[in-house]
Amino acid sequence: MTQLPDRVFIKEEGPREGFQIEGGDIATARKIELIDALSQTGLRHIQIVSFVNPSLVPGMADAEQVVAGFTPQPDVAYAGLWLNAKGLERAIATGRLVLDGKLTLYASDAFLKRNQNRTPDQQLAAQPELIRMYRDHGIPVRTGFVTAAFGCNFAGDVAPERVVELVGQLLAIAAAEGEALEIVGLGDTMAWATPERIRRVVGMVRDAYPQLELSLHLHDTRGLGLANAYAGLQMGVRHFDAAVAGLGGCPFAAHKGAAGNICTEDFVLMCEEMGVATGVDLEKLIECALLAEDIVGHPLPGKVKQGGTLARLRSRIAG
Repeated sequence: MTQLPDRVFIKEEGPREGFQIEGGDIATARKIELIDALSQTGLRHIQIVSFVNPSLVPGMADAEQVVAGFTPQPDVAYAGLWLNAKGLERAIATGRLVLDGKLTLYASDAFLKRNQNRTPDQQLAAQPELIRMYRDHGIPVRTGFVTAAFGCNFAGDVAPERVVELVGQLLAIAAAEGEALEIVGLGDTMAWATPERIRRVVGMVRDAYPQLELSLHLHDTRGLGLANAYAGLQMGVRHFDAAVAGLGGCPFAAHKGAAGNICTEDFVLMCEEMGVATGVDLEKLIECALLAEDIVGHPLPGKVKQGGTLARLRSRIAG
């Protein structure tokens, strides 16, 4: 497949991805300031916090306060991340987040042990329990996710066949509990993906499950994030996670240079220059990127916030 999609759907993860890696010294009010600014850009889905152990991720110790403080916009879905039942209960208790049931399996047993302290069998067994917990709270389960789908710093390369197997397990677990997954995400958690590997893995999953919508969660540690996103676009992927200014990283990846998701404004520029609609006001998004840089107090890797948009340059040349 080489047909680019007409439009893409971006899940902004900067507030969660960024502030969980930056540590616990960023003021809650400044986190809220960025969330409220992002809400004005045309982004329709913003993941703002994670409900995790604050002793392990001190940057998320104020998750409840952040959720209580932002100003919601009616056309924006605000979400949180959780890794277990306790985290889900905390998210539910806020009463202010969009709650989507999500099942997660890991392509790396070593990373699963490090991240969740579970074996693969334990992770499998936990998924039906999660579905039942979601059902008890009236939360539909529509999303699956494969973590470390392209490779792992602790286990090496991941075979595409393994990813296809895990996607099948996610679909089967959901179906056994009366649920139907609508989208499955493939996570390049530790930045092992290359454009060719994106094409192989996405292609094999599509061959096995042609009606399934896929999303990509791409980290930019090795500078291939946008190239990998472009490969995904060529394969018809329409859903992407991104982080404003390139905020973030994985606190469990054990890689000194671990970078965050693809930079939202850089991805938006690339898409719109290719005629792929995003629904995002790029100039407002650049303002958010500069704000994020001010909040964290150090340079962030996004390029467009420094180089500006081509539309602005064209206007200057013409005028």
